[in-house]
Formats: sequence, structure tokens, C-alpha cells
Amino acid sequence: MNTAQEIVEYGSDEEGDVFIDSGDVLAEVPNDGDHLMDEDDEAEDGVGDLPSGNSDVKDNSLQHFTTHNGSVFAISCHPTEPLAVSGGEDDLGYIWDITDGEVIVKLTGHTDSVCSASFSSDGQMVATGGMDGKVRIWRRVGTTDFRNWEFLTELQGPDEVIWLRWHPRGTILLAGSNDSTVWLWQLPSGNTMQVFAGHSGPVQCGEFTPDGKRIVTASEDGTLMYWDPRSPTPLFKLSPQDARFDLENITSLAINASSTLAVVGGTSGSVRVVSLSKGEVVGALGGHTEGESVEAVQFVDLTGTGSSPGVVVTGGTDGKACVWDLTTMRLRATLEHQDAVTSLLTHPAPKSHLIVTASADNTLRTWDARTGALVKEHTGHHGPILSASLGLQGSVVVSGGDDSACLVFTTEVDESG
Repeated sequence: MNTAQEIVEYGSDEEGDVFIDSGDVLAEVPNDGDHLMDEDDEAEDGVGDLPSGNSDVKDNSLQHFTTHNGSVFAISCHPTEPLAVSGGEDDLGYIWDITDGEVIVKLTGHTDSVCSASFSSDGQMVATGGMDGKVRIWRRVGTTDFRNWEFLTELQGPDEVIWLRWHPRGTILLAGSNDSTVWLWQLPSGNTMQVFAGHSGPVQCGEFTPDGKRIVTASEDGTLMYWDPRSPTPLFKLSPQDARFDLENITSLAINASSTLAVVGGTSGSVRVVSLSKGEVVGALGGHTEGESVEAVQFVDLTGTGSSPGVVVTGGTDGKACVWDLTTMRLRATLEHQDAVTSLLTHPAPKSHLIVTASADNTLRTWDARTGALVKEHTGHHGPILSASLGLQGSVVVSGGDDSACLVFTTEVDESG
């Protein structure tokens, strides 16, 4: 059995680490003639022929994917290819082409809603997690394109899967469960590397630190834990009994690029800044309406250099996305929707000052976090947006909604238009 020692190795800066050797790759499947669309194909794709739905909703999306039969709870874009994976209330996942809406693979095997779906950091695997407690893994077949995928394995252990996170550099998968446990698996073997038990309620959020060496989890019971993946005992734990840490239920979590700070939000509307090196609260951010849950948190690199003072965005059920300067612990800007903010996304460099908010008001919006200015509104959904993901280096945002639809938008106004 592999050990969690590998996580620390994945956290190194050395290039050339191989996580899957050639013996793990099956024979290539011949290409059946499908091809990824190029720009000329896309221009001829007849976007104007998309169903318009209710005429009172302006639709400025590029593409629809309407194969799901029920709400779309999860969506994730491939790190390099024009593909998305989505999961929904219909107990199904799909890998699909964001340029034409074509189904690449139907991901079956769940017996309850698929609430998490994501590509591994290298884009070679896909994981789906369900309310049925199953985590199912698919793997790319061959090396010529990304049109052929095979079912690899089913991972079991959790009760109901709430979230999944791939390691930032390795084929290691983390899952948070409704039964208060967190599971860590090595792939492609499927071996369980660790089970973290210490929370006493559903584990609502969790992340690998960006350096890949540690794990942070937080629970509905109001506790936050900081883990070395090699040990089943946390390095530290913060609970509602600790000074300044009572957030009621913790609902959201983000970690800064240098892996030194975590920002967590809760159902009380409170936000806390936690030093991961000290294991203590170092700040409180109070811009959300009391009693309105903080549903999303993201760090923003305003300069694109990674060395700027810390800036974080928090999104709440009060319809606000608050942009905070962590150097001063003060509010820089408030971005507003007409209903709850459900997702926050931050662009990669060189446009890392741009953020995208998704909302239960049926819209997504791209903003300039430096000024708080609205750059573009993305409309076309007929229900609350439940999930969103940036793709193709941030040039598109793909959203999944309560209206059963996934939509693809460009994130910025067309500069040539």
C-alpha cells in the first residue's frame, strides 16, 4: 500500500515526477473520427440556433448543454482541453465538449445525486462523488486526444460525499463526508491512504494547501482542523470554544498561495482569518449581513505576481461579494447580486485581478477586483446557478443551474466587438 509520504514528495518543486507509469496506460483506442473543434468550426456552429427559452431572459452564452434531467450540482473544466465534467440530480455525470455541447462520456454507476465532479490536476482522470457515498474514477485512454475514457475504479468509505479535491500535483484524491470523516486515496491503485476522524458533524469544506503538503478541513460542528496527511491526528484544531472562532456552522474555506493563511466563513455571516503556522485566529472580517451564510471564499492575486498583499473575496447568501485587504483587514469593495452568491472564481495570471461571481439570481458576473467595477454580466439561466468553473485559461466560464442546464460564456467583453 502506498503511504501518505508521497504527498510530501508531490509538494516538492522538482519537475519530472511521474505519477502514472507507462504500464498503467491501456492500449490506445482508435479515434473514431471525432475531432475537437477549431475556431473556424466554432464560428459555424450556429450559436444563434440555440433554444431561446423564455424571451424575457437575454441569453449571451456561447453554448448550452442540456442533457441532464434535473439540477446540475457540480461542474469542472479540464485544465487544458475544451472539456467540462458535470454532475447532477439525475444520478449521472457527463464529460462533454464545451465548444459544441457534444457528450464525450456518460458517467454512470451512482444511485443518488452526483454532487461533486472534477478533473485531476493533470487532466488524465475524472472523479465523481455522490450522495450515495460512492466515489467513481474514470481515466483517459490513449495519448492522441481526450475523446476516449474508461472506468477505472470505485472508492468506498464515506457515507454521503459532500466534496472532492484532487491534490494540486498528484493523483491523490480527498473527500469530505456527511458522516464527519475525510478520506484520502492514492490513484490509480485506489488504496486508502488515510481516514481523518475528528470532526463531529458533516465536513462541509476542505482543501489541500497549494504547496500540496497539508490539508485543512472544516465542519458543520464549527471546528477547523489542520492535518499532515501522514498522520490521523490533526496538527491543530480550532473550535467554537477557542477565542474569536465561533462561526456557528462553517460553510466555506480558502487558503492563500503561500499556504500560510486560511479564511473561513460560516452560517452566522462571520469570516475569520487563521494563521496556519500559529494555529490561531489573526483577524475577523465583518461585512456580511448577520445570520446570512458565507457560501464561498477565494484569494485574489491583484498584481499577478503572487507577492501582493493578501486580498480575499467572500460571497454570501446576502447577495454580497466582499473584497478584503488582509494587510489592513478592511473592506476594499462590495460586489452585489440580487440573490445569494453561490460560487466565486478567480482568474489565472495575467488577468488574476478578474473574478467571477455566480448567483441564485440566475446570473454570473465578471468583476475587476481592483476597482469593484462590473466587466460583464452573463445571462441565460432560468434558475439559480449552483456551480461554476473557469476553463481554457480563464477565457470561458461554464455554469450549472437548477434549471438542468449548463451554459458556456466568455468571461470578458469581446475586445474586437
